[in-house]
Formats: sequence, structure tokens, C-alpha cells
Amino acid sequence: MNESDTRLHKIDLQLRAAGWGVVDGSYVTTEYRLTRGKVSKTVKNKPKKADYVLIYRNVKLAIVEA
Repeated sequence: MNESDTRLHKIDLQLRAAGWGVVDGSYVTTEYRLTRGKVSKTVKNKPKKADYVLIYRNVKLAIVEA
């Protein structure tokens, strides 16, 4: 099982069962960008992203990595 399958068949279901995205005021955002990345002459760093960020009433409460 790859990361995409794990997210779809396990993590998404458990988050929904726990009320995330179901309870009023709660939602889940995916692929949330944490950093912009950095470009220099020698190295190009990609932005760092969180797989999930759990948000309740516009307050970011948790990060979930798949």
C-alpha cells in the first residue's frame, strides 16, 4: 500500500469518524505548505508540506503526516 492508498483508505476515514470536517467549525486541509522553499545558485530546496492540518474555528491544532 502506498501513501496515497493509506491516506484514502485509512487516514481520511479515521479523521472523518473522529468528526474532522463533519463537526461545524472543523475542517482538514491537505498538502499544506509550511515553508516557501529556497533558491540559491547551488541548491534549490522544495517547499516543505504537511500531509494534513487539522483546523477548528480557524485555529490550526495539529499536523498529521501520512
